[in-house]
Amino acid sequence: MKKFIAMALVAVFSLPIFADEINVYSARKEALIKPALDSFTQATGIKVKLITGNADALISRMKSEGQFSPADVLITTDVGRLERAKLLGLTQAYDSELANSVVPAHLRDENNQWLALTLRARPIMYAADRVNPSELSTMMNLTDSKWKSRICIRSSNNIYNQSMTAAMLAIYPKSDVEEWARGMVANFARPPKGGDRDQIKAVAAGQCDLAIANTYYLAGMLDSQDAEQVKAAEKVKVFWPDQQASGTHINISGAAIAKHAKNVNNANALIEFMLTQKSQQWYAQVNHEYPVRDGVELSQTLTEMGQFKKQKVKLSDVGANNDEALKLMDKAGWR
Repeated sequence: MKKFIAMALVAVFSLPIFADEINVYSARKEALIKPALDSFTQATGIKVKLITGNADALISRMKSEGQFSPADVLITTDVGRLERAKLLGLTQAYDSELANSVVPAHLRDENNQWLALTLRARPIMYAADRVNPSELSTMMNLTDSKWKSRICIRSSNNIYNQSMTAAMLAIYPKSDVEEWARGMVANFARPPKGGDRDQIKAVAAGQCDLAIANTYYLAGMLDSQDAEQVKAAEKVKVFWPDQQASGTHINISGAAIAKHAKNVNNANALIEFMLTQKSQQWYAQVNHEYPVRDGVELSQTLTEMGQFKKQKVKLSDVGANNDEALKLMDKAGWR
């Protein structure tokens, strides 16, 4: 599948060649980004120098490098980090009518400082043998006493949880979100620890009955070559909360052109390449992430999780609320 999609990308996409290189700082693991970058090189002749690392560390690196930074494009996870890079003055506006026609307005910065490349959903995941999905409804209702000692989730330091809470601050009064955070803490099955896969494994192991996690983690486990991961993932099902209200929370992987980029034309070309139908299909089929553009076929694993109403909170507001969300969660005892 990977080879087929890579060949298709080269066959159907052609871009004008500018300089012959581009430097990409990526918080995506190499396996989750390099095949697409290799296809970009094959289609355009533009060589990509890829530097991967921790998302926050890459932003700090760009800041310390200043005008001498070699970075042309930052590709990272979560709008909170993209907004942080923007506020630190590390980005510049991209120049692409295609991007603004393909990416919905709420999924990009109003001044074109960053934009979404893919979507990731963060629903409720439940133990198929212990939870009746009819008991579930909204994220807010997870504070119900029936869920006491039954919820697993990552710490407040996790950017995904910060952004989820920041999105709630854009929807509900702050006092309601504070009450929700306190109620969540009261219903934790254990102190928050580990990543999203660890929360899913904890549900499978009976340590808790519910978890909050991004769908691509579950999809990756279901499609894993590791039989133990598959076995654990098969015990967990997805519930899409808030379908009668604001919709399920989504976040993004996204890109921004570096403030001191030396290869701006190539940076714009790369952004457009990542938004092509075939690039979006590669993400959906191989990485199990939702495309930002319509008409892209999902992987079978994502398809089986079902369709859902997506939250349409303006992501720039989510990024702006991030610090307040973290303070609120910590005040509630969410560590």
